Amino acid sequence: MKHLPFFFNLVGRTVVVVGQGHAADRRAALAASAGAAVRRVEALVVDMLADVSAVFVATGDPARDAAAAQVARRARVPVNVVDRPGLSDFIMPAIVDRGDIVVAISSGGASPTLATMLRTRIETVLPERIDILANLAKAFRAQVNALIGEPGRRRAFWRRVVEGAVGRLALAGDVPAARRLMLSELDSARNDRPAIGIAHIVGAGPGDPDLLTVKAVQLLQEADAILHDDLVPPAILKRARRDADLLAVGKRKGHTGWTQRAIEAEMIRRVQAGQTVVRLKAGDPFIFGRGGEELEALRAAGLPATVVPGITAALGTAASVGIPLTHRRIASAVTFVTGHVAEGGQAPAWPALAAQGHTVAIYMGATEAAAVRDRLLEAGAPPQTAVAIVENGTRPDERISVGCLSDLPRLAAAHTPTGGAGPSLIIVGDVVSLAHIHEQPVAQVS
Repeated sequence: MKHLPFFFNLVGRTVVVVGQGHAADRRAALAASAGAAVRRVEALVVDMLADVSAVFVATGDPARDAAAAQVARRARVPVNVVDRPGLSDFIMPAIVDRGDIVVAISSGGASPTLATMLRTRIETVLPERIDILANLAKAFRAQVNALIGEPGRRRAFWRRVVEGAVGRLALAGDVPAARRLMLSELDSARNDRPAIGIAHIVGAGPGDPDLLTVKAVQLLQEADAILHDDLVPPAILKRARRDADLLAVGKRKGHTGWTQRAIEAEMIRRVQAGQTVVRLKAGDPFIFGRGGEELEALRAAGLPATVVPGITAALGTAASVGIPLTHRRIASAVTFVTGHVAEGGQAPAWPALAAQGHTVAIYMGATEAAAVRDRLLEAGAPPQTAVAIVENGTRPDERISVGCLSDLPRLAAAHTPTGGAGPSLIIVGDVVSLAHIHEQPVAQVS
């Protein structure tokens, strides 16, 4: 190890920055953000350094840099010269700043670009709210130390807190719920009771595993149990922890499956048993995914839960086939609508959906294509209105068929689940003319 990494408390101390320009401004801003009093100068003399803790040199001139570094060394003040590791007593790492959580990456001056690339990768995986979790741990540290004296048990407790429900609630920004659960964890430790788990209602996106959010992938790796829809493809389930319980709880038209109440009961049972549960839903949980009902059930049971959105099918599928759902010259509005309406639910306002300049994305509509066509025609949509049906959007076996509204049932015949087809989305509107159909396996109907 060429350089010893350590974090220097600069609060109330003085730092001198020699030079002007972007590099000097950057060093001054970093020192100030750490609480230092920053003094900017053009040249350095020993008399300036009596009360100084560190010097940054960024004149841009090799001779002036070397002279300033020599002055700092003569005064025995640590010095850093930008891009001159040979003149520096310490080097500046690439920094990931999350409040009290700071990650520093250094290549020892060999390749600042490489250190910056590594910082970017760490930025991607380090949760944005990790400092909230750190502050929560700080607030309860004394209580935990007083309650759990044995170091091994205390480490195990903190690991459960950080990796479990308390940590996830803090990372989701729900500080009051995280504090309440932390108190419950302390009470469980005091009375030797099993800890409670947590449920995450997670959107799996339209099917391409590379479209999973970073948070979704993290939770799949942490989950003890994953209750997933039938429409979630195996490629996404492979991102899960190897020893997680995978439970298919999908509900598809024409197939006997789990009832919604049974799914909710299973989630509650597992969370009460202390498990981390992911309810993995195709697309986005709150777009025709019944995620709202599951969240209500968990809250009614007094259990912790978070929601992780996913790329919903309309957005992912439209992007995959090059259809802009809105376009400045063609469509100024878009509506997501389902081809099925739950008993007691509100039916879509079809006359509004038939308006010119309005794109309609219809979920679960392939088996109801005739009814969809008739409703739109009755509402005033022209028979020649462009439509597209995209099956298995964003996946390797994606298929698109394009035509006009009057032919929608015939167009949909090849995309119904009863015929072995995958999930399909219907897009209605003039924007369909912009689809990249020449790049896709296409069935065109005139």
